Amino acid sequence: MADIEKHLLQTLDRDAVIEDSESFASTSGYDHKAVVSSIKSLQSYEMIAAEEKSHSRFVLTAEGKDVCENGSAEFRVHGEVKRHEGGISMKQLQDALGKDVVKIGFPPAKKLGWVSMEKSSTGEQMLMSKAAEVPDVTRELLEQIYKGQEVSKADADALKKRQQITPESWKTYKLSKGTKFALEKKKPATDLTHEMLKDGSWRTADFKAYNFNALGQPTAGGYLHPLLKVRAQMRKIFTNMGFEEMPTNNYVESSFWNFDALFQPQQHPARDAHDTFFLTRPAASPLSRQPQDYVQRVRQTHERGGYGSTGYGSHWKVSEAEKNLLRTHTTAVSSRMLYRLAQQGFKPSKYFSIDRVFRNEAIDRTHLAEFHQIEGVVCDKGLTLGDLIGILHLFFQRLGMKKLRFKPAFNPYTEPSMEIFAYSEQLHKWIEVGNSGMFRPEMLRPMGLPEDVNVIAWGLGLERPTMILYNIDNIRDLFGHKVSLSVVKKNPICRLNMQNTD
Repeated sequence: MADIEKHLLQTLDRDAVIEDSESFASTSGYDHKAVVSSIKSLQSYEMIAAEEKSHSRFVLTAEGKDVCENGSAEFRVHGEVKRHEGGISMKQLQDALGKDVVKIGFPPAKKLGWVSMEKSSTGEQMLMSKAAEVPDVTRELLEQIYKGQEVSKADADALKKRQQITPESWKTYKLSKGTKFALEKKKPATDLTHEMLKDGSWRTADFKAYNFNALGQPTAGGYLHPLLKVRAQMRKIFTNMGFEEMPTNNYVESSFWNFDALFQPQQHPARDAHDTFFLTRPAASPLSRQPQDYVQRVRQTHERGGYGSTGYGSHWKVSEAEKNLLRTHTTAVSSRMLYRLAQQGFKPSKYFSIDRVFRNEAIDRTHLAEFHQIEGVVCDKGLTLGDLIGILHLFFQRLGMKKLRFKPAFNPYTEPSMEIFAYSEQLHKWIEVGNSGMFRPEMLRPMGLPEDVNVIAWGLGLERPTMILYNIDNIRDLFGHKVSLSVVKKNPICRLNMQNTD
């Protein structure tokens, strides 16, 4: 761009005027758009003056280019009919030229008297040629336009109607010297510096004018949502306990990882459209993209069991496993991480995730169709239910909940399973705070994890503890489009009553 500007200024210094910017670009070997960009830049410095000129012309469309190459549809129709002295049927003509060409070309060819429809000696309707030689006027007009020659308005209108030409407009500029013309562009100074005063260059410097009416930059006031504050505290608890965060940016999952890999039967109610958001486009993820040996082990475990299980005894459908959905839990992420751990070579690991999940639930003051799930996973050899209870006490102590109770529960992918209840000093009552369990062998062994490796896991929602901490009664006041911005701006710092148990 600097080279173009330099060339423009030198040309104006020599000739005083550049009549047409497009001609200048063509003779100098520049792209006209780049020349226009340089003109705008030099105008802003008042180094040149530019007078705008508008131009227009017709250019050929794809249809017009095709006519130039192959002839007009009516000309081609006449040519094909003429080749058959005894006539040609409409079907034969369509087979030879294509239905679209015949549909466009037959009416004008008939109107011009080039062809006609007549009965043959057998009584069949045949197309006959009525002219020995015919001019292809349409093609000739299009060739004139392609060469930049003028055509009459009537001809141009006819060609536009047939969508064979389209108007094109562009602008060029007549250039002359501006009030501050110079051979070199100098950026106006914005400040009076010590060096200018010292060497006296301020006397000849061009200073940029100040706009005292311009508004200053608005102050940037960022505010953290209560959910983000509690999430940050939860993340801090996990990282202090030595957990590694799992990648959770995959909102769309296949049913295979969301359900089948977790040994959840294909007839389970959670797979119904009343409970899960299934995608319509793309509706499925081919299982061919997944590790085939693992897919077969999952199928066999569902159908015939293994690892001490009899399975579900039902036919496992590939089509059901391929369905795409919005993930219903972050345990789908855990299944991917555990499979990767098994393939890379087992080592004791601790993972956690905090992210959004989706369920097709009725919305009320305590439920939304999308919410955040907190999940912790520990994978090691010889883990027992006692280890799960112990780590749950350790985790919830750090949340300020010292009193825990456990109630047996059922999950398709954990056995045993427990609901977790904690006594809230703030609410002065026992509340359900999460779910937990030990992942079943039917889920872990097909992944390739060793026989003596167990996995304990627990999960809880992010919204419920946030509502308790911030005294919010309706979940729609915390998350969603009805949240008041003033509440976000004024909410206090999240302070969890963490207990140091190290």
